[in-house]
Amino acid sequence: MAENAMDNNGCPGSTRWHVTDKVVDEALRFVDRVARQALAGRGAFHLVLAGGTTPRALYERMSSLQTDWSRWHIWFGDERCLPAADEARNSRMAYVAWLQDSAIPSAQIHAMQADLGPEAGAADYAAQLRDAGTFDLVLLGLGEDGHTASLFPGQGNEYAVADVVAVRNAPKPPADRISLSARRLSDAQHVLFMVTGKGKRDAVGAWRRGESIPAAAVCPAAGVDVLVEPVCMEASL
Repeated sequence: MAENAMDNNGCPGSTRWHVTDKVVDEALRFVDRVARQALAGRGAFHLVLAGGTTPRALYERMSSLQTDWSRWHIWFGDERCLPAADEARNSRMAYVAWLQDSAIPSAQIHAMQADLGPEAGAADYAAQLRDAGTFDLVLLGLGEDGHTASLFPGQGNEYAVADVVAVRNAPKPPADRISLSARRLSDAQHVLFMVTGKGKRDAVGAWRRGESIPAAAVCPAAGVDVLVEPVCMEASL
């Protein structure tokens, strides 16, 4: 894990900020460590994937891990309501960057049926999640507006009780999406945010000041770890 880790009280379990120029390198090591722990402990590894440029760079390197892929289970934190083969879908991005060449059994890659629409797709994914139990690791990003997954400011979806939320009128296209709720994302042994780029400064500052951004609503008992580039921390308080 990166040096220069700092804690604050944004999440009762603590939010641990790890400032590093090598977010993807650190994330790969984090995934490897948690996967080994999960496989040794429960005999399976349940990983939730995020969309975005930085996660894609991570996925492109995942095949370098030495692991028992047959015991991995892949979930998605959110999805855009587009046709299954659309290049803008998170599942398609992960498939092209990593999953199409992985040895993970296809039955253990749990894509959201977002082409069904927000409500039907959310209901379908909630049913898929019913027997999943606690996630071992949730990967998340941070938007410039403080959103994470498809939980956007001003919509209140981060407070949903349901495991899966039907998102309408998202401020970023496409407007229709499906997202795990903050409560379900928090049902995890580990949550890792990957934050890169100077455009995230305001969101990082709001989070560190304790403002109520959607990302801060993800709060597992063990707290969250945030891998963040130095440029994102400049004048963030």
